[in-house]
Amino acid sequence: MWPLLTMHITQLNRECLLHLFSFLDKDSRKSLARTCSQLHEVFEDPALWSLLHFRSLTELRKDNFLLGPALRTLSICWHSSRVQVCSIEDWLKSAFQRSICSRHERLVNDFLLQVCDRCPNLASVTLSGCGHVTDDCLASLLRCCPRLRALRLENCARVTNRTLAAVAADGRALQTLHVDFCRNVSAAGLRHLRAACPRLALRAEHSAAMLPDQPPRPRAPAAALGKLLPR
Repeated sequence: MWPLLTMHITQLNRECLLHLFSFLDKDSRKSLARTCSQLHEVFEDPALWSLLHFRSLTELRKDNFLLGPALRTLSICWHSSRVQVCSIEDWLKSAFQRSICSRHERLVNDFLLQVCDRCPNLASVTLSGCGHVTDDCLASLLRCCPRLRALRLENCARVTNRTLAAVAADGRALQTLHVDFCRNVSAAGLRHLRAACPRLALRAEHSAAMLPDQPPRPRAPAAALGKLLPR
């Protein structure tokens, strides 16, 4: 019998190591990179980070990924019971609910601003359950990522017609836009966008049919109330 030949992982060439790393999740890549300097260099190769997918907001705080110009596809999909809490109008939240939201209120926006600075070649973004992402943040993303072709938003409560206006103004390369279950997007805003960008593949499941946020009306001064009350 022929003797078995063994090979250490570090004997593989760079192309093989990158291919191997591509099958690992972010935590596994980071763990393997800690074993030696050669594998750490592979971990830091921009070619490894063309796609990033996050299943919770806490993953955005980790150091097990890299942001860079190689990133083409970004997905943040948060499916948790806390999404329902974050989607409640601010003025209706209890103190406990506000404390829950305060832990991650700026998390997605701050992360996307880093993406704006480091990932100019981004082509596709999916945000689901990101109740705190704002129109201003998405407008910055459209301006800083001129190659963005697909933007898919689902259950993003703070997205309004201002995002649609930003798409019309700065989404020159955008081919696909989804604004599903975004309750503060109106039918009028969708009509304006369709007229401005007739070639855009626009989908808005249930958005315009949902009840938008209704800020509480300011209370009348006590003196004015006194005049309305019968004597």
